[in-house]
Amino acid sequence: MNKKLARRLQPNMGLFFILMIGFCAMAAIMKYYKLAVIEAVLTAVYYVFYLILRNRRNKDIQAFVQNTFNTLDVTKGAENPLPMVLIRLVDGGIIWASDKFASVTDFREKMHEQRIGDVVPSLSIDWLTSGKSEYPYDVTVSGRRYRVYGTTIRTGDTGTTMLGMLYFADLTELYQVRDEYIRSRPVVSIILVDNYEELTMNLSESAISTMNAEINDAITKWTENFHGMLRKLERNRFLFVFEKRYMEEAEKQKFSLVEEIHEVVNPLGLAASISFGLGVDGASFEESYNFAALSIEMALSRGGDQAVIKDRLNFTFYGGRAKEADRRSKVRSRVTANSMMELIGQSSTVFIMGHKNADLDAVGAAMGIACMCRKKGKKAHIVIDRERNAAHRLIEEIVKVPEYQDVFISGQDALLLCDNRSTLIVVDTNRPDQVESKAVLEAISRVCVVDHHRRAADYIEPVVVNLHEPYASSASELVTELLQYAVEKPDVLPIEAKSLLAGIFLDTKSFNVRTGERTFEAAAVLKRMGADTTEVKKLLQSDFQETMSKYQIMKASRLYRQEIAIAALNTGTTRPLAAQAADELLNISGITASFVLYPQDDQVIISARSMGDVNVQMILEPLGGGGNTATAGAQLKERTVKDALDELVASIDKYYET
Repeated sequence: MNKKLARRLQPNMGLFFILMIGFCAMAAIMKYYKLAVIEAVLTAVYYVFYLILRNRRNKDIQAFVQNTFNTLDVTKGAENPLPMVLIRLVDGGIIWASDKFASVTDFREKMHEQRIGDVVPSLSIDWLTSGKSEYPYDVTVSGRRYRVYGTTIRTGDTGTTMLGMLYFADLTELYQVRDEYIRSRPVVSIILVDNYEELTMNLSESAISTMNAEINDAITKWTENFHGMLRKLERNRFLFVFEKRYMEEAEKQKFSLVEEIHEVVNPLGLAASISFGLGVDGASFEESYNFAALSIEMALSRGGDQAVIKDRLNFTFYGGRAKEADRRSKVRSRVTANSMMELIGQSSTVFIMGHKNADLDAVGAAMGIACMCRKKGKKAHIVIDRERNAAHRLIEEIVKVPEYQDVFISGQDALLLCDNRSTLIVVDTNRPDQVESKAVLEAISRVCVVDHHRRAADYIEPVVVNLHEPYASSASELVTELLQYAVEKPDVLPIEAKSLLAGIFLDTKSFNVRTGERTFEAAAVLKRMGADTTEVKKLLQSDFQETMSKYQIMKASRLYRQEIAIAALNTGTTRPLAAQAADELLNISGITASFVLYPQDDQVIISARSMGDVNVQMILEPLGGGGNTATAGAQLKERTVKDALDELVASIDKYYET
């Protein structure tokens, strides 16, 4: 039987008969009537012979299919309720199709052979040739939705001819129920007026009531379009539950309530600001609410004024372009300082670690934490790569101080020294992939975070003590506030005060960007503790060669969208030089943001700076980067500079379009 089937799997003869008829016609036109008659008779005889052979072939194939059914335990003689089709896997040609398949797809046996792709355009056969037994997608045929299953069959003398039998299971009603179930799944959201305290500060009761009414009206008006349940939990917190079918519309609007609420202004001219936290695809209402709570926490840690969606896999962000407003509380700094000092006192050893290629802010913040450890009488180690960092000059000065003779260690040494009572304090980063040594982070269970960058989706977890304030200018500013509540003025060494002030100088561009009154308060405290601004300025100086290299980078920059400077370098440079060049580009009139790209090993580094109008963190976040509104960076692995530049430009375009 297999021999017969293999012998009969030949191309169709339609073209041959068309040519024969053409020859007959040509002979008749040229008046070779005898030849035309002979050719016509031979063609007719051969066509009859072909029909007989095709009929036999079809019977043989049907018998082969029936034998296959018997092999698959299909009852002999019973009509299979599923539409079925037998195809060649080489080209998808249809060899045989059941009547059920023909009625579903309008397939008709013709002179020329049809392929499965012609009959069911949305169906491919790659999955069957790769050894899978089920098509990964639904197939729609004549308005009905099918799930396609398949088996492969070897035939021929050597078993090299591959056939495939496809079975179409009509699951239209099941899919409709499934889709309705998915559309009706609950979305739990928390709406938080994140600057409520500032809105109602120093207002009379009647003014507060008016403000509350305006906020309630704005939120109620927006939520009415989604036919959900809105309840006010607290004075500034709302619970909104709606069906997932309306989620697409909310995302399409980019949660327009975030912008619309700005029209609510208090008598002092301060606009209201809200944050959305949404929990999607939770297994229960409780899990969805927990997702929403995580989302609102994420939104607030990124500066508020945005919507964050949390599902089982990741976070999605909308909004967040506005500059961060300082909503920190000194109470929180005092509580955090007390908690951290207590934790340090309970630890055997304290390890302090910043981000890779630590800069002045990371080193300065680490120095402040080391001062707190010394106050508690605990040994502190700062984990840093002494060869690859951006604070060589400062570290050379620090190691000359007796208290810091053996404080700086490598990640490998830290792994040997840590135990189950060790504590790790991470400064100036909140991402596990960016820390100086990920192995140390994973080895120590008690972890604290002190950071000022916007929170990323891959946040360090779990955290015992967390001081994450995206409103702060720098990690050094946050640590300076902790020092005020943790130690006395004489406990702070001049080199520590200098290091902290250098970190603030670096991240504020000498107090030109991202500064608030708390920034200047911290600088004043450090000045009283012995910091010398002239010495700090020397730390930020560049030598002649570095200055020339910096201006070479600037020379390579190009203008994009009339206000963004992009310098894409084909040769490597150092991070400090790239950052300095990006800073210097902002001194050019009309430039609101700058990006410097350069290759390093097998990756491309991007250093970004902004005057504040353009949120460079939002531009680099889709590329795996992070930072804050004015300062951000990214590392694109296994990319060329051209590829990284294309991705950066696409992200900039998307930022401006949304």
